Amino acid sequence: MVMQAILIGLIGALGKFDYQLGTLYMFRPIVLCPLVGLVLGDVPTGLAIGASLELLFMGSISIGAYVPPDETVGSVLACAFAISLGQGTEAAIALAMPIAVLSLALSNIMNPIFPFFVDLCDTYALKGTMSGIYAVHWGIGIVGGCLKAFILCMGAYMLGVEAVQGILDWIPDFVLNGFGVAANILPAMGFAMLGRLVITPKLVPFYFLGFVIASYMGVPVLGVAIIAIFIGIEKFSLLDGGFAQESVALEGDDDDDF
Repeated sequence: MVMQAILIGLIGALGKFDYQLGTLYMFRPIVLCPLVGLVLGDVPTGLAIGASLELLFMGSISIGAYVPPDETVGSVLACAFAISLGQGTEAAIALAMPIAVLSLALSNIMNPIFPFFVDLCDTYALKGTMSGIYAVHWGIGIVGGCLKAFILCMGAYMLGVEAVQGILDWIPDFVLNGFGVAANILPAMGFAMLGRLVITPKLVPFYFLGFVIASYMGVPVLGVAIIAIFIGIEKFSLLDGGFAQESVALEGDDDDDF
């Protein structure tokens, strides 16, 4: 139990450590929840919960002054509690957002401290001391991110399993069943959100082509993806250096104008 709690805390810290490396997206539920499943001996459930929570937190992005809920701590603890209690994605979805909001509230309490350290970067910059700037960067990231996530995830998992079981027993069945239905709807909503960003009039025919190939010809998703790669290679003449030739042609047109 203690070793599992420590490992879960380290997974939460790994998610926060991602910000120190330039955001490699290790903090996403689809990455962290399978690791939680590996620690708790149930990787399939971790994968299923990670996919569902990824869609749940897909729209939680920082825009302007808005700070989204802490999807890292929320997903790690929700997945850990759901697997430990023998529950599925329904319980994880029910727990993830409240935990994420609570973690965000704790972060907001700590955040007013860090601007004092950020000001040190200006001082070090004026002196030309890069080592000082690096020290502030890593200090804030390790203490304010990794250490906080480690303590929250480890401590909450050690102390909160029985309390979470009581909460789940108190929640009516129709509410958990509703979360189960929502979990099945989330993939469609996630793809719709992605579609609004990437689908253009030029891409719509290929979108429906993939649908026809998968639905009426029985080609699996991997096969459709391979066909899409071939179409992309031919479309952009990648084997002929299409982008390079296009760039040279454009430069030649500019020279002809002179």
